[in-house]
Amino acid sequence: MSFLETVVLGTIAGLTIFLGLPLARLRVVAPRHMAFLNALAIGILLFLFVDIVEHAVEPIEAAIAKDASALPLLLAVLIGGFGLGLMSLVYYMHRVSAGPGFGATQLAIVIATGIGLHNFSEGLAIGSSAQKGDLALALTLVVGFGLHNVTEAFGIAAPLAGKRPSWALLGLVGIIGGGPNFLGTMIGYTFSSPPVSVLFLSVAAGALVFVIGELFASGRKLSAPLWNGWGIGIGFFAGLLTDFILIAVGA
Repeated sequence: MSFLETVVLGTIAGLTIFLGLPLARLRVVAPRHMAFLNALAIGILLFLFVDIVEHAVEPIEAAIAKDASALPLLLAVLIGGFGLGLMSLVYYMHRVSAGPGFGATQLAIVIATGIGLHNFSEGLAIGSSAQKGDLALALTLVVGFGLHNVTEAFGIAAPLAGKRPSWALLGLVGIIGGGPNFLGTMIGYTFSSPPVSVLFLSVAAGALVFVIGELFASGRKLSAPLWNGWGIGIGFFAGLLTDFILIAVGA
C-alpha cells in the first residue's frame, strides 16, 4: 500500500468520529436524560482509559522480558506523559475558569483532546502495519478504529447535549478528536518508535483521568443516581463491545 493510500485510509478512520457528534444537537432538557448522557460519556471514557493504559504498558512489559536497557526511558516517558496530561489540564482549568470547573464547551474540547491523543497512537498502528506490507491488518485497523471512533464521539457530545452547539463547534471538536489519526498514520508509515507511542498514550491517560473527574462532578449535580448507574454501565460495555469487534476481526 502506498504512502498516500495509507494516509487517506487513516484519515477516514479518524473522521468517522463525525458520525457520532450530531448527538450533541439533540434537544435534551430533562435532568435525568442529561444525567444519562453524562454518565454514558463517563462509561465510554472509563473503558478508553483502561484500553489506553493496557496499550501503553505493552512496550514496557516487552522491555522487561527482552530488553531491560530500554526500560528506564519507557518508564520515564510513561510517568512524565501521564503527569503532563493530567496536570496541564489542572493548570488550564485554573487559568480559564473562575468557578470550580469547566463549562460545557471547554469540557467537550478537553475530552476531544484526550481522544485525539489516543487516536494519534491508532494512526501510528495503521501506518506501521501498512509500511510493513501487512495490507490485511492495515485495512482491518482502519475499519475497527473507524467503528471505535463513532462510539468515542458520544463522549465528546454528551457535555454539549441540550445546548444546541453550532456546527462550527462540532467541526472543531471533530478535527481535534479525529484529526490526529492523519498525523499518526503519516508518522507510523515513516518510522516506528515505542517511546513516541507510550508518550501519546500516557498523556491521553492523564488527560482522561481529569476529564472523568469533571464529568463525575457534573453528574452528581443532576441528582439522578439510577440514570447515572445505567449510563456508566452502558457506556463502558459499548466501548468493550467495539473492542471485542476489533479482536474478532483480528486487529
